[in-house]
Amino acid sequence: MSFVDKAKNKLEETVGKAKEVIGDATGNEKLEAEGKAEQGSAGMKQAGEHLKDGVADAKDAVEDTFGTKS
Repeated sequence: MSFVDKAKNKLEETVGKAKEVIGDATGNEKLEAEGKAEQGSAGMKQAGEHLKDGVADAKDAVEDTFGTKS
């Protein structure tokens, strides 16, 4: 996962958390729900990026083991 992707996902997660807290504090259920949704979206993006990283690492390990490059 690139640094830029990590930063974007973390920012989305942080903004979502802020919306959730502000929504809760002000009784704005819509803002609170929006914040929770943004946090969930950021988490899913991070999970996808981690999966891509894992596949790339596994591919590299196989190439190192068997001496092949694709």
